[in-house]
Amino acid sequence: MKKKERAEFIDQYLDHKYPETPIPLDHKDDYTLLVAVLLSAQCTDVRVNQITPRLFEEADNPLEMSSVPLEKIAEIIRPCGLAPMKSKGILNLSKIIIEEHEGKVPQDMEKLEALPGVGHKTASVVMAQAYGVPTFPVDTHIHRLAQRWGLTSGKNVRQTELDCKRLFPKDRWNRLHLQIIFYGREHCSARGCQGMTCELCKLLYPLRKNPKLVKK
Repeated sequence: MKKKERAEFIDQYLDHKYPETPIPLDHKDDYTLLVAVLLSAQCTDVRVNQITPRLFEEADNPLEMSSVPLEKIAEIIRPCGLAPMKSKGILNLSKIIIEEHEGKVPQDMEKLEALPGVGHKTASVVMAQAYGVPTFPVDTHIHRLAQRWGLTSGKNVRQTELDCKRLFPKDRWNRLHLQIIFYGREHCSARGCQGMTCELCKLLYPLRKNPKLVKK
């Protein structure tokens, strides 16, 4: 198959396999989603969902969060890893939302990316899942899968994002992002498949003899 044909096959396969695409991170609004996505960096969604109830019981909006001591935030989120950095990000972005955005999470990619602790991937997830704006968030796992499936040259996550946006219809970006995540976790893990054993990899590359070495 050519690259475009592979993309169409993947799109149809995943849409059939995952007709429902619930958001993996528990949240009640755009602010709690933003915080949860920030916490998910180098941490599983399961662990984040275990931690956020306690954090949001302490404060679930930027005004209240901006008054929580940094040490308290760090203590609560420590199981998520990178607690010193993430706690500063949560506290400082909450203050900026109050001071510069009238207490509301900005519905703008550049303004989101300007918030402390919020990178391009986090901003993309919030724009997609909170506001329904077509983005194609790419984390390291999606980056690896896109390489295994022959969708990208795989130099970095930003290049993979651009390649996926060119290959897939814009109205599919948000759902497909989640469908790829679900499939990867269940069938094509970072170390469990390596482009050789899961059904989709075998359908795409039935003659592949060696593991697909991916570029980070």
